Amino acid sequence: MNNFATCPLCQSASRIAFHKEGHPIRDCLRCQHRFCIISSLQEHVETVYDDSYFLGGGAGYANYLSEEKLLTERGSWYADLVRRYTKPGIMLDVGSAAGFLLKGFHQKGWTGSGLEPNPKMARLAFEKQGLSVNVGTLEDFAFTEQVDLVSMIQVLGHFVNPLKALHTAAEITKPGGLWLFESWNRDSLTARVFGEHWHEYSPPSVIQWFSPHELTRLAERFGFRQIGRGRTLKWINLGHAKSLLTYKLKDSAAGRLAGKALEFLNENWSVPYPSEDLFWAVYRKE
Repeated sequence: MNNFATCPLCQSASRIAFHKEGHPIRDCLRCQHRFCIISSLQEHVETVYDDSYFLGGGAGYANYLSEEKLLTERGSWYADLVRRYTKPGIMLDVGSAAGFLLKGFHQKGWTGSGLEPNPKMARLAFEKQGLSVNVGTLEDFAFTEQVDLVSMIQVLGHFVNPLKALHTAAEITKPGGLWLFESWNRDSLTARVFGEHWHEYSPPSVIQWFSPHELTRLAERFGFRQIGRGRTLKWINLGHAKSLLTYKLKDSAAGRLAGKALEFLNENWSVPYPSEDLFWAVYRKE
């Protein structure tokens, strides 16, 4: 692969910073954006977000459906947060999976739908929650309705074409409407201490890495101004934590030891996920 593959944000040349899971992680020589090149959107969706991502462990979930309560509560928490900036209205939740986050927003007065590339998860959102979740990606889906809020919780790093995705998001957001992001911070202390061993360097699932400052500059290109930002504490069930630790540290003695230790604990228990490197941000369309 060309050592000077172009940056997805500014189309400038890039250099390889290091390799992870056999994939070159690149830095743009102009804007310093960090990214990983994926051959095509369709291939990315088909190979990464199949059913095994939600039920097979590894870089995804050991059992996504077992996290319904935690994710619904997280959606409600974010709905309360967004209430600081606007009243409930119509929303689009990007990367909805089975609709648990969207359900939390609906419980707080929001209406609207979701978008999810995995057909099985989108179907479960309707069958189990009665929620409308379209099958597709933000890069290639055509919308006919404008919304008051586009929520992109833990999806920014998965976009193959961030500019195309955010162009769509901007087009469907009403004037004065909001974007809500939750994303990992590549400039955090945790990311800097661990370097290339930081847990979020996990291609081909995560392929874009942002800092809060970089995200703000990107949002401004689409006419959005930051109106809020903060850190958040994330909770996951123990089964998910075990799966992630085993996968991330699979080649180390520490990883094998952690996996064995967690076998004796209830996988449905909730545990805090260390997240000094996790942030939320809200942007308003000017």
